[in-house]
Amino acid sequence: MGATSTSADAGEQQRTAPERIWQTVVWDDPVNLMSYVAYVFQTHFGFDREHAEELMLRVHHRGSAVVAEGGRETMEMHVEAMHGYGLWATVRQAGDA
Repeated sequence: MGATSTSADAGEQQRTAPERIWQTVVWDDPVNLMSYVAYVFQTHFGFDREHAEELMLRVHHRGSAVVAEGGRETMEMHVEAMHGYGLWATVRQAGDA
């Protein structure tokens, strides 16, 4: 009976385990102007100018920046939107480098 209890507990933990956090990552490219990238961040994500420019500079100087975090489906929609704007973007699980 103890084994059944342990199996039930393990199953309950799996059902209640929090969903992993996913990230939308925008990558630097040689095509888009920095001002355009900041504009996209303001337009799509609703960031204020200062935050959009901070993220744009991170993309430019570090090669990439995480611009959003959340559920996988939402992050995939953001990536599709970034592609629609002509930016290079990918989805990854938070904690992955």
